[in-house]
Amino acid sequence: MAESFRALMIVDSDGKPKAEFRELTMADLPDHDVLVEVSHSTVNYKDGLAVSGKGRIARRLPMVAGIDLAGVVVESRSPDWGPGDPVIVNGWGLSETEWGGYTRFQRLKPEWLIRLPAGFSPEQAMAVGTAGYTAALSVNALEDWGVIAPGGAEVLVTGAAGGVGSTAISLLSQGGYKVTAATGRPETHDYLAGLGATAFIDRATLAEKGGPLQKERWGGAVDSVGSTTLANVLAQTIYGGAVTACGLAGGMDLPASVAPHILRGVALLGIDSVMAPRARRDRAWATLAARLDKAHLASIARLEPLSALPRIAADIVAGRVRGRVVVDVRE
Repeated sequence: MAESFRALMIVDSDGKPKAEFRELTMADLPDHDVLVEVSHSTVNYKDGLAVSGKGRIARRLPMVAGIDLAGVVVESRSPDWGPGDPVIVNGWGLSETEWGGYTRFQRLKPEWLIRLPAGFSPEQAMAVGTAGYTAALSVNALEDWGVIAPGGAEVLVTGAAGGVGSTAISLLSQGGYKVTAATGRPETHDYLAGLGATAFIDRATLAEKGGPLQKERWGGAVDSVGSTTLANVLAQTIYGGAVTACGLAGGMDLPASVAPHILRGVALLGIDSVMAPRARRDRAWATLAARLDKAHLASIARLEPLSALPRIAADIVAGRVRGRVVVDVRE
């Protein structure tokens, strides 16, 4: 086992968060019950905000960044886990209140871990990551609501070329739904069509202020943008439809009206991936295992070394990243 290892940390720099690489030892790690040797992590929008300094994600410093990780248990004081167990972690405050996955080793609480799902390698699980797992939570929530139907009214996916959007399109198309992708990048249309999108809408048309009730179009929607975009999506959703809110790339505000909810019975379903209970997590990963086309996953993701994280963080916040970025923390 290495005497020291590299980690990407968020530190205090004159009162502002700053990302920098540091060498850590086992003694530096938190005193949690399970030691994991990490092989892969990933880059989500929240990771981009943390590493680029564009958002104050870490609530205490210094903080090892990275809200996802995949690896193998090395040591455990918990009866639930033993050396050699392949595991993944999504959320649970990693990179916010708990040290995260951008490191070669990490100590974690046993209840945060789930076994690497059957059929996924560590790299593939991180190609899914929190973004893909959030997409699965959203699809499950829409199906539970019971209005969308295979071959029925269109299902809209905003932020379509991002990690949540890409995975949501794949899952929905594999379920037989008609999927419309909202994107501001025409050059991604072929990529999104390959994932199963059958129609496109310019995201700019959803970002303009609209009326409280607009022409009904969407049977349901997966929204990772928020703000005016989410308000317009709600106003365009058909009677009895539902929209999942799982992101804030467009802002934290919601300049909307109650009209869609009280006149059309439209539901706004909040999706929390960080503290979701085990049963909901297990079901999301079961949905991914059953529906996510591995060829789609290969086209969604690319592999980058740990050293590339500062550049990738800036790109994802600027909207220049298509799909998913997997991080090999060993490089």
